[in-house]
Amino acid sequence: MTTNRTPRRIALPLLGALFLAAPASASILDYVGECVPFARQASGIQIWGDAWTWWSQAAGKYQRGDVPEVGAVVAFAKSRSLPLGHVSVVSRIIEPRVVMVTHANWSRFDGKRGKVEQDVTLFDVSPAGDWSQVKVWYRDTRGLGSTTYPVHGFIYGRPANGAKVARAKVTTELTGRNPDYVGSLIDAYAR
Repeated sequence: MTTNRTPRRIALPLLGALFLAAPASASILDYVGECVPFARQASGIQIWGDAWTWWSQAAGKYQRGDVPEVGAVVAFAKSRSLPLGHVSVVSRIIEPRVVMVTHANWSRFDGKRGKVEQDVTLFDVSPAGDWSQVKVWYRDTRGLGSTTYPVHGFIYGRPANGAKVARAKVTTELTGRNPDYVGSLIDAYAR
């Protein structure tokens, strides 16, 4: 059997040239798409698959918990409102039950989902204060949405004991220069 390897040798450099020629996004905030690839790039946590699977996939690989930290991924559970779950990345901690997150594909911009929102309010409304239920700022209503979402917890960019994963590198673009702390607290507590 004869094989011709020339096309492969030609194809690989061409493929590399295409990647080099493709315009690189100047900022992760320019990303448009699903929440999972955005959270992976912004947090450095290397998990793939639907958002609702991240919590179980992180077990034994990354440390997990119920205390927010900047750079941690918030793993939303699958629910009727979120059949694929959702992931967002903590960008600021305002107070024990109020944080800001940066995420993609939540609110609508010009009637379409997919864009990144930076420093939006995430409010812990769980009875025990354990971040198992949250409300999320929603652009269309310019405040916290009325839906309560179940959350598994936070996935931190640190390897779990004995796990062989690279330490996650969090992007510096998670938070803006002048986040609206007061607005975030008003969103959470003024009803």
